[in-house]
Formats: sequence, C-alpha cells, structure tokens
Amino acid sequence: MSASTEAFLAMLAAERGAARNTLAAYRRDLAQAEEAIGDLAIVDRDAVASLAGEWAGLAPASVARKASVLRQFFGFAIDEGWRRDDPSGALPTLRTRRPLPKVLGHDQIAALFARAEEEAAGDDPRAVRLLALIELLYGSGLRASELVELPLVAVPRDAPFLTITGKGGTTRLVPVGARALAALARWLALRPALPASRYLFPSGTKGTGGQHLTRVRLFQLLKALAGRAGIDPAQISPHVLRHAFATHLLEGGADLRVLQTLLGHADIATTQIYTHVDSARLVALVNSCHPLATRATSD
Repeated sequence: MSASTEAFLAMLAAERGAARNTLAAYRRDLAQAEEAIGDLAIVDRDAVASLAGEWAGLAPASVARKASVLRQFFGFAIDEGWRRDDPSGALPTLRTRRPLPKVLGHDQIAALFARAEEEAAGDDPRAVRLLALIELLYGSGLRASELVELPLVAVPRDAPFLTITGKGGTTRLVPVGARALAALARWLALRPALPASRYLFPSGTKGTGGQHLTRVRLFQLLKALAGRAGIDPAQISPHVLRHAFATHLLEGGADLRVLQTLLGHADIATTQIYTHVDSARLVALVNSCHPLATRATSD
C-alpha cells in the first residue's frame, strides 16, 4: 500500500478511534483500489470512474462501503495537500436500504436456552462455558468481539455490571442479570487456572496459552447448539442474539435512549432500526390510548 493510504489509516486509528475490524476492512478496500488504479493520492478522475467496472459484480452494500472509504480518503488527501481536486464524484452513488436485523422469536430463544441448560446440568466445562456465553450475548447484548475479549477482571464483584470496551475504544457499563451471574459463577468454578491468560474465556478449556476464544469459534459453538436445539443454524449468530436482546427489551417497554446506551451505539439512528419489530405494539398503543380511539366512528 502507498504511504498516503497508510497515513489515512493511521489517522483513523489515532484521531477517530476506529475499531480494529473497521481498519482491517478499510485496509482491504484501499489495497484493492490501489491494485486496480494505482496510488490514490495522484490518480485522475477517469481512473476513479473505472472502479465502477471493477465493482460490477459486487453486492450494492459492498460497493457503497468501498465508495464511502474512498470518499473519506480523498477528503483526507485534500486536507493534507496531496490533491487539489476531489475525484470522488466519479464514484458510484448507490443508495442501499439498511437490512433489518434477523431476530429470533421467544420460542426459539426458549428452545436454545433449554438445550444449553440441559447440556450444562453437569460439570462439563465446555457446556457451562457455552451457557455463560449465550447468557451474556442475549442477557446483556454484547458484541461477539466484546464478549470473547472480556478480561477476567471484568467479572462483577460488588455490582452487577460489566465494564465493556466497545468500538473505537469507548467504554460503557452493561448490567448483568441474575441468570448470567449464576452462569458466570459456575464457569469461574470450572475455568482452567491459566496464569498466562487474562481473559474470561480463554481459548480451550484445558488451556492453550494466553489467547482468548476466537469469534469464529464462538460462531461455530452457537450454530452447533442451535442445530441440537432444533433451530436452523443459518438463523443464528452472536449478532442475532444481540438483536434479540434489543428487540425483546423494546417489546417490554424499554426506552430507546437506554437501549442505545446498553448497545454502545454512537448514533441513535443505529438503534432506531429495532423499532420496526415493535410496530404491532405501537399500533395497539395508539388504538388504545389516543383520544380519538374511544370515539365511535360515524355511520
């Protein structure tokens, strides 16, 4: 990659606190663009326009993401004095609808937890660990990366809260319910003693050094559990359980601002996507509480 794109990524990390996964995705997009048209700090508008052909076979969301990254880069290049022109107008301008999140129903959540609790009835460390993992995913709405990277010291002692370091290095307090606390207590009693590991969920239950459980392994464990619970594994992921946490809280009457804080969203517009699942309750609320609801309709 060119020095200019490396400088751009360094700025994102230092000044905007971009998350590691975001930086990795941006790096891939920028590297692919440079491979196709050359150094982005000096390419002309026609070269930038040719990227539309390079991206022709991609999904609209992927094209939108790549174009967004390049627009940010070109703005940075102008600020740094590397370019006098802004060629971003030659990029595709697709408008994509944000997909609605997948959500598990209450019956599916019940089946998933029933299976996990049944398997964790004994002292099998792997089964108890999995129960603790899904309790935190659904009970506290953690992101997969936040969960697997939880340090051992994050386990609540005096108050039922976890201190979570989320996207961009921001921290937030997340409440931990009684069920999750009980599952964590069981896991800590069985967790292998690993002086080298500072993580709550180290990789392996017999100890394989100082690494934590990977996100990929968490996906695999959850999908396998879903299959054993009679749920289509394609319907479930750690993020789907996070969505279920948010959706079911809204159904129960949670405030959207509170939910924003719990989920660690910087922009409430991100949280508002969950309101689609609560439309039936909102309609019922209007029909029962609006002053006109009690007035008889005219013949």
